[in-house]
Amino acid sequence: MANLELSWSVAYVVSPFDTVAEARFEGGSLPMDALHINAIRAYGYTGALPEEQVLGQWFDVSLTLWLDLSVAGQSDRLSDTHDYSTTVPEIQTLIQTSRYQLIESLAEAIAQIVLKDDSLHQVRVQLVKLTPPIPNFSGNITVDITRSKGGRTSKN
Repeated sequence: MANLELSWSVAYVVSPFDTVAEARFEGGSLPMDALHINAIRAYGYTGALPEEQVLGQWFDVSLTLWLDLSVAGQSDRLSDTHDYSTTVPEIQTLIQTSRYQLIESLAEAIAQIVLKDDSLHQVRVQLVKLTPPIPNFSGNITVDITRSKGGRTSKN
């Protein structure tokens, strides 16, 4: 019988403005489960302008954590999954106490903190600067990064 090598990847859209990071299937491994933590809010001092470093502003973070949830689903034990009750205050404290010029740097720091959990394989960080100091602009700015234990996750 010949060796059959399976390999595929897929990117899918949740909404017209939100593309979910690729799920990869190689050599028969199953795609990972995901845990979503949304609307983590904190007041912080990240920004390129001196006023942002002094006055601060609100940030909003949403996380997607990729991990195997099958054991927790069967055991019903918190110890078999990611305890997000510790993740939320960790992220809030980082935002409140760190000072970065760029929200890209803050998003990277958030990803690195989250990936310290051994159960996690990959994290997606969506960091929103809710009120950027741009004249005549009432929208927000979002940085969206995906990182894995092995480094950066590429999007094809």
